[in-house]
Amino acid sequence: MPPPAETPDNLPGLGRISRYFWPYVRQHRGLIAGSMLALFAEVGLRLLEPWPLKFVFDRILHTRSSRSSPIPSLDQFDPMTLLALAAVAVVVITGLRALAAYWQTIGFAKIGTRVLRKVRERLFRHVQYLSLSFHSSARTGDLVMRVINDVGMLQDVAVTALLPLVAKSLVVAGMAALMFAMNWKLALLALSVLPLFWLRTVTLTRRISEVAKKQRRQEGAMAATAAESIGAIRTVQALSLEEKFAATFASESERNLKQDVKGKRLSAALERTVDVLIGIATALVLWYGVKLVLRGEVTSGDLLVFLAYLKSAYRPIQDFTKYTGRLAKASAAGERVIDLLERVPDVRDAAGARRAPAFAGRVEFQGVGFAYEGNSDVLDEISLEVQPGWHVALVGPSGAGKSTLVSLLLRLYEPQRGRVLVDGEDIRQFTLESVRSQVSVVLQDNLLFAGTVRDNIACAAPGVSDEEVEAAARLAHAHDFITALPQGYDTLVGERGVTLSHGQRQRIAIARAAIRRAPILVLDEPTTGLDKRSERAVLDALENVYHGRTTFLITHDLRHAARANLILHLEHGRIVEHGTHAELMKANGRYAALSRLQNVSEPRPAPLPVEANS
Repeated sequence: MPPPAETPDNLPGLGRISRYFWPYVRQHRGLIAGSMLALFAEVGLRLLEPWPLKFVFDRILHTRSSRSSPIPSLDQFDPMTLLALAAVAVVVITGLRALAAYWQTIGFAKIGTRVLRKVRERLFRHVQYLSLSFHSSARTGDLVMRVINDVGMLQDVAVTALLPLVAKSLVVAGMAALMFAMNWKLALLALSVLPLFWLRTVTLTRRISEVAKKQRRQEGAMAATAAESIGAIRTVQALSLEEKFAATFASESERNLKQDVKGKRLSAALERTVDVLIGIATALVLWYGVKLVLRGEVTSGDLLVFLAYLKSAYRPIQDFTKYTGRLAKASAAGERVIDLLERVPDVRDAAGARRAPAFAGRVEFQGVGFAYEGNSDVLDEISLEVQPGWHVALVGPSGAGKSTLVSLLLRLYEPQRGRVLVDGEDIRQFTLESVRSQVSVVLQDNLLFAGTVRDNIACAAPGVSDEEVEAAARLAHAHDFITALPQGYDTLVGERGVTLSHGQRQRIAIARAAIRRAPILVLDEPTTGLDKRSERAVLDALENVYHGRTTFLITHDLRHAARANLILHLEHGRIVEHGTHAELMKANGRYAALSRLQNVSEPRPAPLPVEANS
């Protein structure tokens, strides 16, 4: 009496989930074989479990029975000895069955844990490689929910519900076969309620699945709201937005509660329906079975075994109804995981991509055009050539495309028209890792990771020595304030570096850029928000790091741009002016007008690198 055939339909993601997990599952063939062996042993022993009772009823309680024992040698023993043997058999069979059940449970639990650990690792790695276009629209809390909770739910349900149901289905098949062998009329009577059960299951489990999917999405929205609020807690508190976020979270929590109650109500209705149907089937079998016993067509022991099998055979159906909500949630969670795994990064290694050689630092943009999804062009026909070691300043109003331009150099996005070349070769023919490893970045608000100061500097160049970390910190004018910290370089910084000032974070970020020794350096508003003293310290540090690197500086402060070898003034995604500070002042265009507004004095020109003069 197998579970209803509707199970796969009620869990539409089950096939897809199994297909994704199978490559990981088959890596544990030895463990699978051992677990299956224990499973079959448990099935066989469970089928044997009621037989000692049948023997007691048929050979001891009904001693006048004309039937001989299935084991003729036992007929020579007296009833009390046979009773003792039956009691021992009950203990032995139950003990062996419990041992087999233990080993198959442990085995399948190990398989589920190991497989889903690999899936979680793959999912986390995949999320990190998804393009910025995806992350700009995704909600962080929902992604964390998928990586941690959704995979965790799959693991929990696979061990506590799905695998046991599969195991019990084998028990049911064996019991059904024996029931038909013992008396086909009773077997058909026991199965008579299945059409009613099937009809009720089809009606309710689909609704339970729909509710579970809605609830899972709602839980993802709750996690996203919580992550957004906690991640920006400083801004939330500064703007007195605590109540706004609390109200939003409460509203989402209320909707989630309603879905949860609805799902539990449907599951409870299904469970109680099954209880009633099982009661009806048991009553029918008992009524007809006793009549057969009185007619002498079956023994009372046969009826006892039949009733025991009937109860055990319907147990998986009871378990199925019990776990329907959890299985539906697991299916929804699995589909959310697979949806993420099936997303293809917009920016990825091309077929046949090779590792980039060591760059000299000559950068070219040839007719580059780019637009974010659904928007007009952010960059339009950008063409320029930068010699190795040059210091290039990108200036212009916000939204002009400055950050997007350097993002193309980092291959955070791909140009939709034109090419980006380094040392004369299109960077798309190189692997992403080999390109990005040769570009150092210092941003306006640099992220420091929860860990030590040393770890935050060294993470840009794995394997560097403590001496190299200290040398990079000295270059960034960060050594003095680091050594003044409670544990020096081993001082733990809070998440996102909140325990350090903005200026200190910037200098650690500069040390991180310096230790990488990359030939290309990108600086995106590195002094914004700093006081004069911190700004001076950061600028002095940057002067040290500029040396020998092709540098792109994005800035609104034209004092910092004035010493560049090349200044690019962008507006509406186009380069409207380019040249040195002196050349642009002489041209008396937009750059010159802005320079006069900011009272930019004539700077000492930056020396051109040898490569540029040759």
